[in-house]
Amino acid sequence: MDGKPTERQSGWRGSEDLWIDAAYTLLIEAGVDAVKVKPLAERLGMSRTSFYGHFDSREQLLSALIEKWKQKNTGNLVARTEAYAESIAEAMYNLFDCWLDPDLFDAKFDFAIRTWALADADLKTALEEVDQIRIDAIAAMFERFGFEEEMARVRAYSVYYTQIGYISMMVSEPVSVRIRRMPMY
Repeated sequence: MDGKPTERQSGWRGSEDLWIDAAYTLLIEAGVDAVKVKPLAERLGMSRTSFYGHFDSREQLLSALIEKWKQKNTGNLVARTEAYAESIAEAMYNLFDCWLDPDLFDAKFDFAIRTWALADADLKTALEEVDQIRIDAIAAMFERFGFEEEMARVRAYSVYYTQIGYISMMVSEPVSVRIRRMPMY
């Protein structure tokens, strides 16, 4: 080494994504009340002023966390409903990738957001909007395969509410059991 301080030693503030990822971890582990600047800074080994290099406030960080959830869970779910499929069965398998692959749909993140929304009216409204976007996407998937609008919507509610029920009830079962049930959906 040449004796110069490294970027991290000389005031590295991390990145916005680093702070959001740390906030995500605290949200999952302990809920939204734990997502505060000081605990985040301590967890990251940085100063609180480093946080303010990326965000104006805790509220701005929480908004970024909500956007990350929307993009990941809703964006991926909608994309899976629109993925190429030759039959409704294949389309359902595409959608079920969300329930099997946490890189596509993060159930813990969804649960944490739903829990947070119980005490936050604005987030509850946003959650209801997101749920409707997801249900509409699933219904549109059924309609593409010839289901009449009302039947498509009922099936969409059934599929979606079942999966959200798994999340809300924190059902833990082997993936093999879920996969075995898939054809019956």
